[in-house]
Amino acid sequence: MMNKSKQKEKILVIDDTPNTLEMLQRNLSSKGFQVFQSENVSDALGILETVNIDLVITDYKMPGANGIELVRHVRENYKDIEIMMITGYPSINGAVEAMKEGAENYLAKPFTKEELFEAVKTALESLKLKRKTGEVAGKLLPSVCGIIGESKAMQAVLNTIEKAAATDATVLITGDSGTGKELVSREIHYKSNRSTAPFVPVNCGGIPDGLLESEMFGHVKGAFTGATESRAGFFQTADGGSIFLDEISETSLAMQVKLLRVLQDKEICMVGSRRAQKVNVRIIAATNKDLETLVRKGKFREDLYYRLNVLSIGVPPLRERENDIILLINYFIDKFASDLRETKPYFTEKALLAMRNYDWPGNVRELENIIQRLVVMKEGNEITVPDLPSQMRFSTHREPNLKRNLAEVEIEHIRNVLASVNGNKSAASEILGIDRKTLRKKLSDFEDKVTD
Repeated sequence: MMNKSKQKEKILVIDDTPNTLEMLQRNLSSKGFQVFQSENVSDALGILETVNIDLVITDYKMPGANGIELVRHVRENYKDIEIMMITGYPSINGAVEAMKEGAENYLAKPFTKEELFEAVKTALESLKLKRKTGEVAGKLLPSVCGIIGESKAMQAVLNTIEKAAATDATVLITGDSGTGKELVSREIHYKSNRSTAPFVPVNCGGIPDGLLESEMFGHVKGAFTGATESRAGFFQTADGGSIFLDEISETSLAMQVKLLRVLQDKEICMVGSRRAQKVNVRIIAATNKDLETLVRKGKFREDLYYRLNVLSIGVPPLRERENDIILLINYFIDKFASDLRETKPYFTEKALLAMRNYDWPGNVRELENIIQRLVVMKEGNEITVPDLPSQMRFSTHREPNLKRNLAEVEIEHIRNVLASVNGNKSAASEILGIDRKTLRKKLSDFEDKVTD
């Protein structure tokens, strides 16, 4: 059943049969809609000029101007009215012509109340999505670093960022790969009193463990083979500002001891030096793993975890931010169309619905990559469902194949992610939360099993 909305949607019904008009009036009114009636296209045009109609339901064949002409008039003169065609003369040609002119739905008489209600519900949901798209098209970014989100989950994140920026406390940011943890860390830094000092991001998982200490704390001349001169590390570079330690869970236990000393004593020791030096650096760390679980397994130091987790911010996955998907789509369309000096494309309602219903395992990063590819590869200015990646086109519910083993499910997900980023292994590795070497090995191992 459809719920009554606080503000009644206005539906205009046009049919030259009084009994049909009365039936539609009775059924739609019972669901809380405000219904306007007309027995011909001419009177319907007058109603459209004076009333803000949400949905037009029109008969196909009528004396004088017919339903197709009305559909054409509405599409040429009104931006956000949905149209549904009903007819007692169902035909393929009629349906094609109605859809071509802009009717979103085509309902053949006789139809049941349930069929009518379902068609109306679908049309109004499309209208809501279309209006939402129009509303956000020119919106300004709501944050310093471009964090976009009107959902409750993201508003909670933005509120926590404000509180974190007002202090110098250490922050631990958690969330799946691709959710925007670095963007959150930048927002904290640039809203803090350290905003004029450096912000230094460090990917702890991307630096070999043997080099990480030197990269973090610097080294003196002669500290090791190849150290021909003294060099400052990330902490010295960030002095006075903030350092962002991404993938903190990838650091070794030995490195974790050294980071703990920085947090406790606010000082570092360069590789090859015995003299400690003070640093004034705010630490913001991030991880896509459960550190509490790693602590229990002995893979992450408990004392460091508690030192890092003074303030915590959990960045929600995109699948839990449904209301933000349209905002992000519009932002990335504007961005890439401007960068490429391309005409800004628009999505059909069905394409937008497919994207909104998709699970987004790669989160915002996956969405950004897909929009970039769509803008680059588009033909014409309309993006339809067939233009979307295959994993979105087949997002209807299917019975799961429970006879596949875990390795087969994993490789399917890996291939879907690779497809979503056009085969870019670096981007896929980031989305999957693994390094390129691991990704190559998984692909190679699977291919070996297939050829055995």
